[in-house]
This record gives sequence, C-alpha cells and structure tokens, in this order.
Amino acid sequence: MQSQLTGKVRKAPENFVCSGDVGTVFAEARAGRRDFIRGAFAAAAAGASAVHAQGRQAASGEGDPNILELPAHSKGLGQPVVTDGYGKPSRYEANVQRRQSPGLTQTKQASVSFAPLQSLFGIVTPSGLHFERHHQGWWDIDPSKHRLMINGLVKNPKVFTMDEIMRLPSVSRFHFIECGANTGMEWGNVAVPTVQYTHGMLSCSEFTGVPLITLLEMAGADLKKGRFILAEGADGSSMTRTIPVELITSGEVLVAYGQNGEMLRPEQGYPLRLVVPGVQGVSWVKYLRRIEVGDMPYAAKDEAIHYVDLMPDGQHRQYSSIQECKSVVTTPSGGQMLLDKGFYSITGLAWSGRGKVRRVDVSVDGGRNWRAARLEGPVMDKCLTRFHLDWVWNGEECIIQSRAMDETGYVQPSYQQLRAARGTRSIYHNNSIQSWAVRANGEVANVQLA
Repeated sequence: MQSQLTGKVRKAPENFVCSGDVGTVFAEARAGRRDFIRGAFAAAAAGASAVHAQGRQAASGEGDPNILELPAHSKGLGQPVVTDGYGKPSRYEANVQRRQSPGLTQTKQASVSFAPLQSLFGIVTPSGLHFERHHQGWWDIDPSKHRLMINGLVKNPKVFTMDEIMRLPSVSRFHFIECGANTGMEWGNVAVPTVQYTHGMLSCSEFTGVPLITLLEMAGADLKKGRFILAEGADGSSMTRTIPVELITSGEVLVAYGQNGEMLRPEQGYPLRLVVPGVQGVSWVKYLRRIEVGDMPYAAKDEAIHYVDLMPDGQHRQYSSIQECKSVVTTPSGGQMLLDKGFYSITGLAWSGRGKVRRVDVSVDGGRNWRAARLEGPVMDKCLTRFHLDWVWNGEECIIQSRAMDETGYVQPSYQQLRAARGTRSIYHNNSIQSWAVRANGEVANVQLA
C-alpha cells in the first residue's frame, strides 16, 4: 500500500543552456540543428540526477538526523522583522526565475522571458515571475509625468494624469494573458524541452484599473461611427494595436495601474497598461499613452506583417486575436523525473479567451482513453483554471496529455487537427494538445504524436 501512496518528482532544470553557450546556440539554430540544445539539456538533467542520488544515499542509513537531531532554527532567534523591506523568496527557491530562451532573438530588448509554470501553484502568477515580452526594452516611467490622451472620434478630447485616473471608480479582475506566439516554436516539431519554454509566455494576475468605456464616455466618444480604437504605448517601439469597440462596450477592457495588489511592475507597463481579456498579449499595450477612436482597423505594422497566421495556401490571416481554449500539464512535464512508482497528482492549467473552462480531460495513454480531471475553484471568466487528476504510475512508459473544453463547447485540438486547418509554417495561436512522454526510468520528455 505504501508504494501506491508515495511518489516523488525531481524538478526540471531551470536553465538548460549556460550563458557561455549562447553563441553556439545561435550558430546551431541558423544551421537548422537542434542537437546541441538537446545535448545541453541532457547534461543539465544528468547533473540534477547525480545530486539527487547523493541525497538518497545520505538518507539511506539508520535513522534520519533531520528528525532525530534538533536543528539550529529550533533552538535560537530568527531574523528580525523587515530584514527586507520588500519581501523575497527563500534562498532555496532562488532557481525559480523567468528565463530567456537562448537563440530566440538577436536583441534582448526585443525578446521574451518565460514564466516557470512547472514551479507554480494555483492560478496566480507572482508579479516577479510574470512573463515578459518587449519590442524595444522596458522602462521605469515617472508616473507624475505620464499622460493618457483620448482623441479621434470624440466630442471632447481628453488628457488624463495618473492622479485623475486613479481617482475614478476602479474594478479588480483576474485574467490570464498569453502571448500570441506562445508554443510557437513547436509548430513544426519538438523544439524545447520544458513547459517553461513551450508554454511559459503565459501568466495570470489580478488587475486593478478603470474600465476603458468610462474614459471614452468622459471624452464623448462616438461609439456608433467609431467602431475601433487604436491603443498606443509610450515605449520606443510605439506599439499600436487595433481593438474592436464591441470588446470595450462590454466593460471588460481595463486601463490598469494595479497588479496583484500593488502597482504594475515596470516590466509589465508601469504606470499604465491596457488589459484586454481573452485577446493575445500584444493588444495589452504597455506604457499606455494614447487611445484614438476611429471607424476602421488601423493596420499598424505589427497587425499587417506580424501577429498574423500563415495559412496552408500561403495567405495571411489577420486580426485573429482571440486566444482559443488551451491547456497543459505542468507536472509531470518535460525535464522532470518520476523517482518512484506509485501515486502522483497530475496537475496543470487550462484557459480560454472565449470564457470559462468547462472541462479538462487527461489521458495517460496518448489519447486513447480520457478521464475527467478535477477543476480547482474558483473557475473564472478568461482566467487560468488549475486542474488535477489522481494517478498511480506502475513504472511503464506512457504519454500524458490534457484536453480542455470551454463554455462555448470548443474543444482543444490535437496537432493533427490543427495542422490540417493551419499547416506547419505558422507562428501564432498554437493551442494544440501537449504530449509528455514518461520513460521507464521516470524521465519526462516533450514529444509530438503524428
């Protein structure tokens, strides 16, 4: 019975390529070879296995000194309050960090850092671990000098200070944000080893701010003639995005200054950003400085030639902004290792840009059979949902998958289904089912099924 009730997971290496190897990664990527990256990851995993083996050997003697001997922290005074004015995680969690994928971009100012999904619990992403996507680097802007202009098809063009915005009635809501390119590296084949890199352009926070519709009404916006708005950021890229007015009149779209109970972090658009629930993260314009009301889509640069879907016939599909229903198992996941046979709790995250997650099914045999997972509440609109499934591993090889369905009835597709509709040369909006192969030795690897 004991073997059925116990199970241990070795954590995945957080950083599988050291900084000195980045140049080699660039060269290998340009040559179309992934062996170096896979080899580096394997070396990191082997190192972690050696550390674990030493730990088990030390504990194999008679009696465990960690319980038999009173530790120092049980015999003396600890640290005083306010040792750190802004609290920090334990030093034993120092490896849980956002990571940049080596070789992904040539310039760090126009790059991505990935959230460590495999190390998180619940649905809220700590602000310090929230993924980043920048087009020209992040800034720490003086809020006393920041302004938000509203112009275009409005009766009374307005310029708001931060003080004026923060005096207005506010709302707080939990929502996920996902980059449209999340899982984009996996379109053609397996590219990266861990869930941090396959799905880590995903986070979820409580956002606080003012509904954009409130500010538009104050400016006397013509919402009959004006069918779109252009949101513009104050960073060097002047990121601009078209957003349909019907998303705004619902009251969902926020001009946000708060995140997880505090002001936005600079990397997340401090002091002001747009929150557009269910829509790809590029539309959540950071450092928000201008809203223009217009009567047609604006076809900005990153709408006309980027953030478009390349279809099988070679045409581009534009303005496909909604993040469709999606899920991923975070434990067990790539780079982790099951150390014993027995009981495990399979867990992961599900989300949909069209509403609430209604159901998540989990398979441990590559999709031949499915079981309904338990959804951890609360299940909220356009928000991450945590799911769990009890599982006893018998030591045999298996393939673990999750498949989500949202309240509209939309079911997350397999790679075969998605590629039949979208081809293999796209980048954006890959919401296909993720597969993790558990080997007989307990190692977990990223795989794709035909």
